[in-house]
Amino acid sequence: MSFMERFVDERFLMHRLRSSSLAGMAGAVAAAGLFLYRLYIDHLIEWDVFAILAVIALIKISMMIYYRFRG
Repeated sequence: MSFMERFVDERFLMHRLRSSSLAGMAGAVAAAGLFLYRLYIDHLIEWDVFAILAVIALIKISMMIYYRFRG
Protein backbone atom coordinates (compact mmCIF):
# COMPACT_ATOMS: atom_id res chain seq x y z
CA MET A 1 0.00 0.00 0.00
CA SER A 2 1.43 3.36 -1.02
CA PHE A 3 1.64 6.43 1.16
CA MET A 4 -1.29 8.13 -0.62
CA GLU A 5 -3.55 5.07 -0.43
CA ARG A 6 -3.33 5.14 3.35
CA PHE A 7 -4.67 8.71 3.55
CA VAL A 8 -6.86 9.04 0.45
CA ASP A 9 -9.94 6.85 0.65
CA GLU A 10 -13.63 7.19 -0.21
CA ARG A 11 -14.35 9.28 2.87
CA PHE A 12 -11.61 11.74 1.95
CA LEU A 13 -12.92 12.03 -1.60
CA MET A 14 -16.50 12.57 -0.39
CA HIS A 15 -15.37 15.25 2.07
CA ARG A 16 -13.46 16.97 -0.74
CA LEU A 17 -16.53 16.80 -2.98
CA ARG A 18 -18.81 18.23 -0.30
CA SER A 19 -16.40 21.00 0.68
CA SER A 20 -15.88 22.02 -2.96
CA SER A 21 -19.62 22.10 -3.54
CA LEU A 22 -20.22 24.14 -0.40
CA ALA A 23 -17.42 26.56 -1.32
CA GLY A 24 -18.89 27.04 -4.80
CA MET A 25 -22.34 27.73 -3.48
CA ALA A 26 -20.99 30.12 -0.82
CA GLY A 27 -19.14 31.98 -3.57
CA ALA A 28 -22.32 32.18 -5.62
CA VAL A 29 -24.29 33.53 -2.66
CA ALA A 30 -21.58 36.09 -1.91
CA ALA A 31 -21.46 37.21 -5.56
CA ALA A 32 -25.27 37.42 -5.70
CA GLY A 33 -25.30 39.44 -2.49
CA LEU A 34 -22.71 41.84 -3.87
CA PHE A 35 -24.59 42.15 -7.17
CA LEU A 36 -27.92 42.83 -5.47
CA TYR A 37 -26.37 45.27 -2.99
CA ARG A 38 -24.82 47.29 -5.80
CA LEU A 39 -28.06 47.12 -7.78
CA TYR A 40 -30.46 48.16 -4.99
CA ILE A 41 -28.27 50.48 -2.91
CA ASP A 42 -25.94 52.07 -5.47
CA HIS A 43 -28.34 51.69 -8.45
CA LEU A 44 -25.43 50.33 -10.47
CA ILE A 45 -25.30 47.13 -12.48
CA GLU A 46 -21.96 45.38 -12.04
CA TRP A 47 -21.68 43.27 -15.18
CA ASP A 48 -18.48 41.54 -14.07
CA VAL A 49 -20.18 40.19 -10.93
CA PHE A 50 -23.20 39.20 -13.02
CA ALA A 51 -20.87 37.33 -15.40
CA ILE A 52 -19.43 35.36 -12.48
CA LEU A 53 -22.95 34.39 -11.36
CA ALA A 54 -23.85 33.39 -14.91
CA VAL A 55 -20.76 31.17 -15.21
CA ILE A 56 -21.49 29.47 -11.88
CA ALA A 57 -25.11 28.83 -12.91
CA LEU A 58 -24.14 27.61 -16.39
CA ILE A 59 -21.58 25.15 -15.05
CA LYS A 60 -23.93 23.90 -12.33
CA ILE A 61 -26.83 23.30 -14.73
CA SER A 62 -24.68 21.77 -17.47
CA MET A 63 -23.05 19.36 -15.00
CA MET A 64 -26.44 18.38 -13.60
CA ILE A 65 -27.63 17.56 -17.14
CA TYR A 66 -24.38 15.75 -17.97
CA TYR A 67 -24.50 13.55 -14.85
CA ARG A 68 -28.22 12.88 -15.37
CA PHE A 69 -27.73 11.44 -18.87
CA ARG A 70 -24.28 9.96 -18.35
CA GLY A 71 -25.43 6.76 -16.83
